[in-house]
Amino acid sequence: MKHIVTASVLALAAAATPVTARQLTIADVTMLSRVGSPAVSKDGHWLVWQQRETDLAANKGRYDLWRLDLTRRGAKPEKLAAEPDVNETSPQFANDGRTVYFQSDKGGDDAVWSIAIDGTALRKLTGFQGGFGGFKVSPTGDKLLVWADRLPGAPTLAPALAKKDPNAGQARTYDQLFVRHWDTWADGTRSQLFVLPLTKDGAPGDGVAIEHGLVGDTPSKPNGGAEEISWGADGRTVYFALREAGRIEALSTNLDIFSAPADGSAAPVDLTAANRATDTLPTVSPDGRSLAYVAMKRAGFEADRQVLTVRDLASGQVRAVTQGWDRSIGSIAWSLDSRMVYVTAEDTQDNPIWSVDPASGKIARLTEQGNVDAVVPTAKGVVYAMNSLVAPDDFYVAVGKRSTRLTSVNADKLAGIDLPTVTRFSFIGAKGDKVWGYAVRPYGASGKVPIAFMVHGGPQGSSNDSWSYRWNPAVFAGAGYGLVAVDFHGSTGYGQAFTDAISNDWGGAPLDDLKAGLKAATDKFGWLDAGNACALGASYGGYMMNWIEGKWADRFKCIVQHDGVFDARAMAYETEELWFDEWEHGGHPYYEDPQAFEKWNPVNTVAQWQTPMLVITGEKDFRIPYTQGIAAFTALQRRGIPSRLVVNPNENHWVLKPLNSRQWYGEVLGWMDRWTGKAK
Repeated sequence: MKHIVTASVLALAAAATPVTARQLTIADVTMLSRVGSPAVSKDGHWLVWQQRETDLAANKGRYDLWRLDLTRRGAKPEKLAAEPDVNETSPQFANDGRTVYFQSDKGGDDAVWSIAIDGTALRKLTGFQGGFGGFKVSPTGDKLLVWADRLPGAPTLAPALAKKDPNAGQARTYDQLFVRHWDTWADGTRSQLFVLPLTKDGAPGDGVAIEHGLVGDTPSKPNGGAEEISWGADGRTVYFALREAGRIEALSTNLDIFSAPADGSAAPVDLTAANRATDTLPTVSPDGRSLAYVAMKRAGFEADRQVLTVRDLASGQVRAVTQGWDRSIGSIAWSLDSRMVYVTAEDTQDNPIWSVDPASGKIARLTEQGNVDAVVPTAKGVVYAMNSLVAPDDFYVAVGKRSTRLTSVNADKLAGIDLPTVTRFSFIGAKGDKVWGYAVRPYGASGKVPIAFMVHGGPQGSSNDSWSYRWNPAVFAGAGYGLVAVDFHGSTGYGQAFTDAISNDWGGAPLDDLKAGLKAATDKFGWLDAGNACALGASYGGYMMNWIEGKWADRFKCIVQHDGVFDARAMAYETEELWFDEWEHGGHPYYEDPQAFEKWNPVNTVAQWQTPMLVITGEKDFRIPYTQGIAAFTALQRRGIPSRLVVNPNENHWVLKPLNSRQWYGEVLGWMDRWTGKAK
């Protein structure tokens, strides 16, 4: 792993000599601090957030709470709760603006705690057993909403007493799908909502369930969170998104929004039953009059356009506010006066903040280049977290269209590192459409550099202007590669028709775009070595690597394929979220329309494979099971093509652990160096 420089070596070098410029490595990236979950006191005085630090020895992250005084110009972040070997996460302010609630595993079991903003008065508030996923304090400050995995129909948070059969074996048994989801085998539990009283003495007891009669996960799994749950302004009602389980769960994208009394006195009411597609992100306005959420139109499609919709809670009247705007809403936050909604929505390689007037539908862009991934409106501006291709997240505040930076969390860790430059470009791709891409040039590069041609996953996704801890273009540039990425047909941020174009056309227009995009980049940027390129991608990008092997293999010196589909027939029966695979191949199961799957099936092109390939997979990946990777490697080996297989036993569809990430980059860059000649 010649590209890896340990943090300890860097520290010793920095202590012994003056800081000199150098390139970014994955060793740097894995040790960066990661900010998230910002909370701002109601008076706008304090910003508190969770911050992840890497515990390399334990091969994991550890979380602390930090604070920033927003009233003092030049104030520096300070630790608020940061006990060694304890994780403090998910901060939320009490109405007094001086008390912070948070989740902590202090003592071994997760519980809700509180701490004064000055770091005193640390208290444990809950004592129920069995663990939980997250919590939200009611706007009235007298109730605590908790979501936790429990058996369906559990009346409280109290864990059910296990009944052990001394003669039982270890086999799992199932009668319907899901049997496994993302990276977890189904164990019969569901994430459910419970409400506890919150008093000056804490939040005692086991609470009361509020999802009577529903079977599903709130928040949704695998990636749902607090954004799918909202308190009513009076603290008497909870609004939440849930996809009801049953024999069609693996085929359904029908999340609905329910309302339920917080005291559990009545069954939940489905507010969006008429829409068979996704409804989610329920967000109640501070004045309690309106419920904002996003709605899709097409059932079974997970990447349909999300339209900002507002429901008048008194009359039940519903308005699709952004129906005429061809962008998909990614997040929702109300202004404190309930007159404006702040949203994020991708637009041509950016993910900015937009203001939406819910009355008139008027839309205005508030931030420019970059990727915004957290928005907190305050009385003095909108606090947000933003990153880019060359910078991890930091906090900013926007007043109108003017933004001010609040933090530079990783300034010390990035000191002395020369980051690459990013240049966007466009070209005419498939169907005569304008297609966008970008090129990342290593800092100080002289002469031509080999190309890392990266294909994004999704497939409905984007190679946008955002920082990544998994596929980081700046790290490839730091290793001496000119990285090129293209937002082919199917990418997001260019209108719904462009996003839709990839469905049932996986190997068609997207491949045409990739061919045209690489040519456009090498024609435009003379510093790219057009004849010395490797292609790499994961998920759909991994599929495309397998497809390129049979359709465009003579273009590349090597290929890196991570968690990609190799055999569409096997994938149709092995993956867990069936709605995705079936929608993407015409909306039918394999047995009803085999040709729709076989038309773009890489397994049918193996006889044409010839390019050296590195195959990477995770044993806990249930989205594109690791058997797909083994099959691709088997095909390569049988054809005598230089190949290597990397299997992560404790990773899912992503590589998340820091040591595994370092190994991943060592393998990938080592493979590319070998075949581009950089290893000589």
